[in-house]
Amino acid sequence: MERRNLGRAGLVVSVIGLGCSGMTGDYGVPDDVESVATIHRALELGVNFFDTSDAYADGRNEQLIAGAIAGRRDGLVLATKFGNIRGPNGERGGVNGRPEHVFKACDASLRRLGIDVIDLLYQHRVDPDVPIAETVGAMSRLVEQGKVRFIGLCEAGPETIRRAHATHPVSALQMEYSLWTRDAEDAIIPVLRELGIGLVPYSPLGRGFLTGTFRRRDDLIPADRRHAHPRFQEGNFERNLGLLETLDRIADANGRTSAQVALAWVLSRGPDIVPIPGTKHRSWLEQNVAAARITLDDADLKALDEAFPPGAASGLRYPEGQLRRLGI
Repeated sequence: MERRNLGRAGLVVSVIGLGCSGMTGDYGVPDDVESVATIHRALELGVNFFDTSDAYADGRNEQLIAGAIAGRRDGLVLATKFGNIRGPNGERGGVNGRPEHVFKACDASLRRLGIDVIDLLYQHRVDPDVPIAETVGAMSRLVEQGKVRFIGLCEAGPETIRRAHATHPVSALQMEYSLWTRDAEDAIIPVLRELGIGLVPYSPLGRGFLTGTFRRRDDLIPADRRHAHPRFQEGNFERNLGLLETLDRIADANGRTSAQVALAWVLSRGPDIVPIPGTKHRSWLEQNVAAARITLDDADLKALDEAFPPGAASGLRYPEGQLRRLGI
């Protein structure tokens, strides 16, 4: 599989990674056996970039990955996150970017993952009460201690990115980015390219909406967290279905799935972009990985840009309170 560079410090990853958050909840019903099989299949297909967090199922997601990669560590790039505090049942407990928490969280993730070094450690959410230089300074010390190879941020604004990068080189910014979430394009991607920081889009398939595999809100089980997202709520969901017409048409014309076209669009935005579509099913993984071999022509790219201009989606990407906390 093609490789891409994230940042200028030497982090090289597969052109498509695997987001693992849904393997232990949030989206649908967990299935540990299929999740582990999906990770193994990803390795067979050349995927070497796996994404998790200590916040996913209160650390159980990291433990699941640890079991799946046992004896297969060589060549893998494991990314995890700290600072987004969750309870054992997903209760939100705020954000913690204090240096003492950075050290504690890193050691806990290393234990759960069963590894000696984290390849890419992200601050999951910026703590507004702690200067970013203090948090990143602690992350830098973890690099010096050999516990972390590269550092990243999630959902950070341009000035925060600059201050962080001035403290220690940042290799990647993880942020939601897809056909229907293009917030990063105006102010954030130009800063990343100026500083030489890679972009890792999470939810590059619009939390599954862009796959076209569900057309009714009732297709999601009641416990699915997408019900809390404005774009999936009554009225917005139905209006957003109209966005899929062009995507479906281009997919049909190219003999591809809508998900593959949506991922190919993300990959076309630049060689410094590495999406991490999440799935716990081998069949969806195989389709997603195949998107790396798709090249959309100029007419298709133009049609998608026109069908999905920034702001086209009905509803905010997160509930309003969560967006305020992001501060970007």
